Amino acid sequence: MPPIPTALVKKTSKSKSNSGRRNNAPRIPTGHGHVVGVDIGASNLRIALADMSGTVLGKWSASTAKTSSPAMVVELIREGIKNLLDHASVSRRSLLAIAAGAPGITDVDTGVVLKTSYLRGWKHVPLRSLLESALRIPAAVENDVRTGAIGENWIGAARGVDNFVFLAIGTGIAAGVFANGRLIRGTDWTAGEVGYMHVPGTPEEAAAHGTPGSLESVIGGEGIRMQWLRSCNGTHVAATRKLTATEIFQRAGAGDLTAEGVLNHSAKVLAYAVYNISLVLNCTLFILGGGVGMSIPLRDATQRFLDKHSEPVQPKLVVSGLGQDAQLMGAIRLALSKAEKSI
Repeated sequence: MPPIPTALVKKTSKSKSNSGRRNNAPRIPTGHGHVVGVDIGASNLRIALADMSGTVLGKWSASTAKTSSPAMVVELIREGIKNLLDHASVSRRSLLAIAAGAPGITDVDTGVVLKTSYLRGWKHVPLRSLLESALRIPAAVENDVRTGAIGENWIGAARGVDNFVFLAIGTGIAAGVFANGRLIRGTDWTAGEVGYMHVPGTPEEAAAHGTPGSLESVIGGEGIRMQWLRSCNGTHVAATRKLTATEIFQRAGAGDLTAEGVLNHSAKVLAYAVYNISLVLNCTLFILGGGVGMSIPLRDATQRFLDKHSEPVQPKLVVSGLGQDAQLMGAIRLALSKAEKSI
C-alpha cells in the first residue's frame, strides 16, 4: 500500500480529461488554524488533528467496547482532542471545525444519526449538536462509509474522479457513491446500503429487522466466517474455527482447498453485486475498503469473475489508497469545508 498522503495537493486545471477526472480541490482557508476529523467505529474511536493544508499533525484512538453511549463518545472525543493539542503544542483557540463519520444512517442536514446497528443505544442521536455544545466549534456529521468515499475522492484512489463507488466490506458491507461529481445520499439517507442487495448465491428471504441483509450475510466478515464453518463441518479442520475472513483468504492462497472454495464463492457473489451496480450507475471504478475488502486475494478473485463481463462496461477493482485512514481523511476534508464556511 502506498504511503498515506497528509497534505492537500491542489489542481490548477479546470478542464476534464478523457479519464473523467475534474478539478475538485476544495478552496481551503489560509492562515493559522486547525481542524479535527473523527472516525467513530463499532469498537474503536479514532481522531486526527490537521492544519489548514490538510497535513495530519497527530492521531489518537480509544476503545468504545465497554461503552459506546453518545455521551461517552463525545467525552472521549474531548479527551482525544485535548491529548492531540497538548502533544502538538497547539492552542485550543486555533480549532476552527470538527467533522465526524458515524456508522449508521445519518441525516447530514440536521446532523442526526438516525439509527445504527453497530452502536448500542444510538437512535436519533443529535451528534452535531452534541459536538458543538461540547467543543464550541462548528461541526459536521456524515455516514462513515460516505466519509471514506470523500477521503478517496480527495487524496486517495479516486482523486478527482467524478464517478466511482467506495465499497467498505468489514463486519457488514456498504457503499459510498459519487455520481457526476456529487456524493449520493438518497431521499432517506440510505443510498449505498448495498448489504441488502439480492444476487445469485445469497438468501432469497427478506432480512428481518436488526439482521444482516442478503448480500451482507454472505460476504460480510461474519458471513464469510459462517461459510468457512459450514465448509469445515465434519472435517479435520475443526481446530481452525476461529479464523477471520482475511485469514481464510490467506489460507486459500496457500493452497487450502476448503478456504479456496469460500474465497471463490465470496468473490463470485461480490462480482455479481459490483457488476449490477456498474450497470445502474454506468461506473467502472470500484474501490475496496474495510478490513475484508482490502484483502488482495478477494480483490484478485473478484476481478477474475468481472473480467468475463465487458458489456456495456467492465468494472475495475482497486484497493483503497488510504487504507484504514479513508474515513479519517474524509472527516478532515469535511472539517476543512466546514471551517471555510465559518470564516
